[in-house]
Amino acid sequence: MFKCFHCGDDLRWNNDFDAEEDYEYLIVSMYECMNEDCKAWYEIYHGLKDTQSDEKMAILAKWKQKVGEKKADQIRDDAAARGTVMHRIIEGYVTGEGHVDLSPMGQAAGLMAQIVFKEGLKGRMDEVWGSEITLYYPDLYAGATDLVGVYEGQPAIIDFKQSNKIKKREWIEDYFVQLAAYAMAHNHVYDTKIQSGVILMCTKDNYFQKFVVKDKEFQRYMWEWVRRVDLYLSRT
Repeated sequence: MFKCFHCGDDLRWNNDFDAEEDYEYLIVSMYECMNEDCKAWYEIYHGLKDTQSDEKMAILAKWKQKVGEKKADQIRDDAAARGTVMHRIIEGYVTGEGHVDLSPMGQAAGLMAQIVFKEGLKGRMDEVWGSEITLYYPDLYAGATDLVGVYEGQPAIIDFKQSNKIKKREWIEDYFVQLAAYAMAHNHVYDTKIQSGVILMCTKDNYFQKFVVKDKEFQRYMWEWVRRVDLYLSRT
């Protein structure tokens, strides 16, 4: 559960205000503080649209044209719902609180979560610094990551991903940039020295993949994130 920066209370996702294709961002998620006396709102941005390459935007547009707008929306919505449940169940494993969803999608997502935890997390987390936490770099950007802590001996940002198909490493560089952005925010606010990131992914067919980026490669993605932020700011 995300925490409010102002009062420390829990934040609640308000999907009434989510935008999949906002003017400037690929995805915007809205969260509100559950403290009635605070009522702070947060916008969680996932990927600056203005910094995406023309090639990537063209590929997305071509796919939508191929499958049809309605089908593309359905695939996107199903993946988002499945991913949300999977994340919630993994968080339950990490915190020890547990979470069960007996709906058909919940059972499918539950098996995916079990695979991610067993293959990617169990016995590998030396320390858990935070689960489902909001991170921000003052006056620049904010986001939310799934897990922060010491993973296999190294401080790391860990993100869980569901996928409709098996991914090649070169296809998910944006995920690595996202990890680097979260690490930079955490390092700045909490004076840590995170230099690695981990993607733990499971397909809807229950195929597990693990991607680790660290050290000089991770620093390269940090610089790529700085480049994207500079590009965005130069266009505003």
